[in-house]
Amino acid sequence: MGIDIRRKLARRLRQLRGRKGWTQEELAEYADMAVQQVQYLESKNPSPAKIDTLEKLAKAFKLTLSKLLDF
Repeated sequence: MGIDIRRKLARRLRQLRGRKGWTQEELAEYADMAVQQVQYLESKNPSPAKIDTLEKLAKAFKLTLSKLLDF
């Protein structure tokens, strides 16, 4: 996953989370992951996300994986 895509994903996660009015802690709870992982995925230089992580995030937002990655 290239850095541009990772940054777009970070921006998309912040956008979706903002629409829901969720904190990073709430998203972490809904996605069944550590809050540090959400913080890192939303950071300026995020690491690549695994497919299972993306699936958890999509499920938390009640989106398909393709809609989550629609940026």
